[in-house]
Amino acid sequence: MPELPEVETVVRGLRKTILDKAIASVSSNNPKIDSDNQPGWLGALKGKRFLAVRRRGKNILIDVSGGYTLWIHLKMTGHLYFLPENVVADKHDLLIFKIKSNSHQLRFNDYRRFGRVRLFRSDEVMHQPGLADLGPEPLEITRKQFIDLFRSARRMVKPALLDQTFLAGLGNIYADESLYMAGIHPRKLTDKISKAKLIKLHKKIRSVLKKAIRLMGTSVDSYAGVNGRPGGFQKYLRVYGREGEPCPRCGTGIRREKIGSRSAHFCPRCQRLK
Repeated sequence: MPELPEVETVVRGLRKTILDKAIASVSSNNPKIDSDNQPGWLGALKGKRFLAVRRRGKNILIDVSGGYTLWIHLKMTGHLYFLPENVVADKHDLLIFKIKSNSHQLRFNDYRRFGRVRLFRSDEVMHQPGLADLGPEPLEITRKQFIDLFRSARRMVKPALLDQTFLAGLGNIYADESLYMAGIHPRKLTDKISKAKLIKLHKKIRSVLKKAIRLMGTSVDSYAGVNGRPGGFQKYLRVYGREGEPCPRCGTGIRREKIGSRSAHFCPRCQRLK
């Protein structure tokens, strides 16, 4: 699933390509998308102009004229592509926005069809479940707020980092990488992590995310940006997806364990559970 850096990369790509452009028409070959709202909502977008694009956690919010906001979640395999209209539509292009007075289209592509596209009034969208209950942004939360957040809960740190109501935007990749960089075992209880370690984790989460954003995300499956190009952070992964390979620091084999309902990759020597 695209995480914060991948979604942020898509948002930045959309800002460069669709802002201030008008929608000539919208077509869909996925009835599920239209069923997410009142019937006919896709047609109501005709003539609307893209005004702003923003991110909240792993969610993409596109404000259009008329006081409406498109809420998009890419889920496992969703993509947003800005392509010339002469590029033949793929069977997995579930939603196509034709741009007025332009030779390009914005396409929502999702071969597993788990992604969601919904339309809300702009003054109501942030009150919807799934947005209203999101935790703080990792790149915005202060060090003190971060420490207080961890002190307020008693749970294993890896599942906590994956909980979007605890901290918004992290997933398996960046949780594993950040915990490794901070030297914290994924089973460590949040309220038992020392202040020094929490300060380090706060710093490493920020540095890992910022580097991943600079490199346009991590492509370990099908992720690609608006221009169709893959990210580059996968070249710098220390533990994620490297089960059995030597730790870059100590040479110990990277271990993969199921914690809760998700896998965790870590070095049993550098991230000891005392």
